Amino acid sequence: MARFTGSVWKKSRRLGISLTGTGKELERRPYAPGDHGPTQRKKLSEYALQLQEKQKLRYMYGINERQFRTIFDRAGKQKGVHGENFMILLASRLDAVVYQLGLARTRRQARQLVNHGHVTVDGGRVDIPSYHLKPGQTITLREKSRNLDIVKEAIEVNNFIPDYLTFDEDKLEGSFVRFPERSELPAEINEQLIVEYYSR
Repeated sequence: MARFTGSVWKKSRRLGISLTGTGKELERRPYAPGDHGPTQRKKLSEYALQLQEKQKLRYMYGINERQFRTIFDRAGKQKGVHGENFMILLASRLDAVVYQLGLARTRRQARQLVNHGHVTVDGGRVDIPSYHLKPGQTITLREKSRNLDIVKEAIEVNNFIPDYLTFDEDKLEGSFVRFPERSELPAEINEQLIVEYYSR
């Protein structure tokens, strides 16, 4: 199954969560799309809840099913809680860190910045959004990419950098200090439901 490229706003309304991170999708119409969206009161089965939680997280990071499952399996081989390890692995992807540093306004924009070769890691160009960062690595923009309008706009509106990252606005340089803790990752996701979904 290929990566989803349709309307993120519709998906956000269907899942009841802002997938872009801006919150604009749910401001005017905080209900599911379609004729019966505002009046829908369907009780979801246990399986449907698990699937919905998995889709929320998958669409949030913009990953296809195969990549998502690969990361999930990799998390299961690590020590600790499977669900938490999974969330931490997703948050340490290069595109996710570029977004958290405030160099892009949405995760999609961050993925595009990486894909188009605007981002460097430890001085070397990396154009793979799924690249997993290790603590101590430095993320910055290439010299010719520093004056991009989308980057300037993103930095202007960004007012929060998580504790597991540091960011120097003058140099446009960020550092991946440590792996994030579960409390620093999206609270609206119940990763236990995803673990249950895959262990059926």
